[in-house]
Amino acid sequence: MRIVAAGSVSLSLLVLAGCASTAPSTGAPPPPPPPGPMGEVRLDWRGIVTSGDRDRYQRRDAAWALALEQARTQAGSGDLSAVGDLIQPRAAQGGVTPPVGDYRCRTVKLGSQGGRDGLGYVVYGWFACRIEQTPRGLKFTKLTGSQRPSGLLFPEDDRQMIMLGSMALASEPAANSYGQRPDRDLVAVLERFGSDRWRLVIPWPENESNLDLIELVPA
Repeated sequence: MRIVAAGSVSLSLLVLAGCASTAPSTGAPPPPPPPGPMGEVRLDWRGIVTSGDRDRYQRRDAAWALALEQARTQAGSGDLSAVGDLIQPRAAQGGVTPPVGDYRCRTVKLGSQGGRDGLGYVVYGWFACRIEQTPRGLKFTKLTGSQRPSGLLFPEDDRQMIMLGSMALASEPAANSYGQRPDRDLVAVLERFGSDRWRLVIPWPENESNLDLIELVPA
């Protein structure tokens, strides 16, 4: 059973504080998620996602292709060879739902919005992140660092969850305003790609890179 946003505002308020819905894009969306156990209704991110983020999601394969090409042909910062399957586009495995708790996470930025004038990749150090259970579902939050995304994780299938979130910068409080500030909105795909290894795939981020990957490992 799918929840349809007959009143998109009321659904947004139920799911994300301050969330706003926009008209769907002309591209055909993927099929809705199946019902949960015992007929449980799963909230559908398609009724909440902005048209801009829907477009980014639908073009994520193009983001992978361009970002990896730039990462392989341009100079970068950090040891890209040490991240392993994190940067392999088809590395997703089943059993995607992450356990609640604290995580170590690191961001790898691939590609450059500045073309050949920018770095092809940047591998950052480890920070603190968390997956928590909320009344609206699982929530991811990056707790430290100068760029701190957070958002709700929506069940999609056994290999993917979809995150709709926002970015907090510098000393700002954690973001909780999806749909209100397009320059801070983001859509991400959560995948498990190894034993106790997950990644958030963020296509076409607002600044710097063409694809951001956030690796998560239980702390």
